[in-house]
Amino acid sequence: MRIGIVGTRGIPNFYGGFEQFAQYLSEGLVKAGHEVFVYNSHLHPYQEKSWNGVNLVHCYDPEEKIGTIGQFIYDFNCILDSQKRSFDIILQLGYTSSSIWIWLFPKNVPIVTNMDGLEWKRSKYSKPVQLFLKFAEKLAVFFSDQLIADSRGIQSYLKEKYKKDSVYIPYGANVFKNPSKTVLKEYNLNPYKYDMLIARLERENSVEEILDGFAASTVNRDFLVIGNTKTSLGKKLIDKYQDSRIKFVGFVNGIEKLNSLRYYSNLYFHGHTVGGTNPSLLEAMASNASICAQDNTFNKAILGGDALYFSSAEDVCRLVESVSKKDTEKSILSNLDKVSKIYAWETIISQYIVFLKDNLKK
Repeated sequence: MRIGIVGTRGIPNFYGGFEQFAQYLSEGLVKAGHEVFVYNSHLHPYQEKSWNGVNLVHCYDPEEKIGTIGQFIYDFNCILDSQKRSFDIILQLGYTSSSIWIWLFPKNVPIVTNMDGLEWKRSKYSKPVQLFLKFAEKLAVFFSDQLIADSRGIQSYLKEKYKKDSVYIPYGANVFKNPSKTVLKEYNLNPYKYDMLIARLERENSVEEILDGFAASTVNRDFLVIGNTKTSLGKKLIDKYQDSRIKFVGFVNGIEKLNSLRYYSNLYFHGHTVGGTNPSLLEAMASNASICAQDNTFNKAILGGDALYFSSAEDVCRLVESVSKKDTEKSILSNLDKVSKIYAWETIISQYIVFLKDNLKK
């Protein structure tokens, strides 16, 4: 198959979940013998024309000059370019700034959309933007040839809201087997003597709730916060928590580093409340982490009984003061088993190949 992948800032990943997904998926598709093109922003740090056998198409992206509206222009440029590539199938990752251009995709080429999470529920967006995102979601649902849901919750939502079927294929992860203590020295940490979270510092990720709970505790441990502190909430949090135990370290690049930090943490907090299968959650499961997750259907669909749950700062404080990693060994092993049997990248990529081939036959 000749496959085009749109909707990300590009690979290799320097940005976030969809970029990481595109990186693993495209590489796996190439290894299986398919020809893959991933669209990259012209601002992407990696400027070569290919990466590990994946073709890269750099398109003009004015986001740096004009802000968020630039994403719409970037997606417009990617979709226009797709008209001349003779793709067999196009995989669209998300819909936020691309679905308004969906009518410009090449005719007679199947468009498959991974619907991501419920973007319009994100509290960082104003009411007008939330209304636009609902409209964009509707466009993606009705003008895509097939839909992919990365969580059972999203699959149910699409069926109930739009009466549309979707195929459930989650994100992937690989069991992490080579932890290194070197990264601990970089942040002045000791094994199992710190709790942590990795997230965009946004309200729907429960960051303030988690830190309020930790700050109220009396434990003699550090708390590592990994996420971009240049956001408005990030700056506010740094000002708010004058607690020597709480360490804001900004963005940490490199999956091996992140996985080692997860591996040697005491408790790993996952506060995401919006969206489907979050990549960072699967990576935490794959990295031997003891997971404390926000109590919602998306997280429970993945973790089931193999996590501790919180719904308030008081819950967080209680967990921090009463639970240690050694108390959760059974859940850790169960999550590793899930990653091996259900979420391994090899399995996920195989599911995508079967799904894309079936769509071409139809």
